[in-house]
Amino acid sequence: METEVAQHAGGMPQLNFETFPNQIFWLAVALVIVFFIVSRLILPRIGGVLEERHSMISGYLSQASEFRQQAEQAKADYEAAQAEARAEAQRIAAEAKAAIQADLDKAIAKADAEIAAKTAESEKAIAEIRANAVENVHAVATATAAEIVAALMPSVADEAAVAKAVNAQMKG
Repeated sequence: METEVAQHAGGMPQLNFETFPNQIFWLAVALVIVFFIVSRLILPRIGGVLEERHSMISGYLSQASEFRQQAEQAKADYEAAQAEARAEAQRIAAEAKAAIQADLDKAIAKADAEIAAKTAESEKAIAEIRANAVENVHAVATATAAEIVAALMPSVADEAAVAKAVNAQMKG
């Protein structure tokens, strides 16, 4: 038991300076074994995974670049189609405006012709009414003058003389 107590009296065996060379040897052996395992097995697998990820990322980047170019081309095509559609809409609007203006001009010309025809008819009717009015005034003036002369001077009542006098007065 004394040997056990003596062994434990020195403290933990890992911290016993007498066993350091042995511990250092096994530490070096363990590190070499871990180094070979890591360098021969684990690092190639990690390198393969990294290379695969790198190639995938490069593929995704090139694909994204292609998609960006396609999107830019689609945007340019869209803008060109939009500009063409605007030009077409303006052309159609101009044609419609010209057609409406032509129809409006025809309608105005037709209305002007109808107004001119009705104005000519009205002026002709007014001229006839004036002529009839003048004739009626002449007839009434002649009849009234003949009556007045017959009433005032029954002996001189000559209808031809009264008509001549009324004509002279009406002419001015």
